[in-house]
Amino acid sequence: MLDAITPLILTRDEEPNIARTLGQLAWAKEVVVIDSGSTDRTVDVARNFPNVRVVERPLDDLASQWTFAVDQARTPWVLTLDADYFVPDAFASELDALTPPPDAAGFEASFVYAIDGRPVRGSLYTPRIVLLRRGRFSFYMDGHTQRVRTEGPTLPLATKLIHDDRKPFARFVQRQRRYMRDEAAKLRTTTSGELPLSGRVRKLVVIAPFVVPLYTLFAKGAILDGMAGARYAFERTVAECILSWELIRR
Repeated sequence: MLDAITPLILTRDEEPNIARTLGQLAWAKEVVVIDSGSTDRTVDVARNFPNVRVVERPLDDLASQWTFAVDQARTPWVLTLDADYFVPDAFASELDALTPPPDAAGFEASFVYAIDGRPVRGSLYTPRIVLLRRGRFSFYMDGHTQRVRTEGPTLPLATKLIHDDRKPFARFVQRQRRYMRDEAAKLRTTTSGELPLSGRVRKLVVIAPFVVPLYTLFAKGAILDGMAGARYAFERTVAECILSWELIRR
């Protein structure tokens, strides 16, 4: 099955992450990296891997960027990865052993969230469809991120991917400011009845920055992970504060 899969990665200034991610993809005949104007060594690092093809394209929105990335693949399946995803060997072994039903459109993966390599036992990072059969899906924007609309059933993968972003905290804040502007716009134009519980809590503006750290530390168990868990809870609180500010100021 691995010969039928092309990993796709979107990048922009991912030098702290990209070598780790690409190093776990030596099994792929080709990895396609779509870079949207990195100013660091992301592109140089990526091109050092013999199975990597880098294509440069300005970013308009993530759905369009992913659609373009899929068009670059030459295999019937694509594996859509962020530059800070670490693909364990066991995950690749599971992909290799897959025998997808003829009507399957994709496979969904869950995640382990890590802080500087240390896993956090409970996070707010939701599962997502990462392995997709070409021609059986499309991307669309939902708030700050892209979603996948499939034409056929999706199945779960047993092995988890690892999310481990090593970029500086200042980059995290910069990224959240951009994300939360889009997320605030979505919340303002969506009725509470159309939102999940998390969205309804966020729409209350000042509630989420207090609820999220308590939920993350105690309900999800991050308090048992020491400094890694504390940092994760802090990052999520900062993100919710940024979102609340975007909702208030507009």
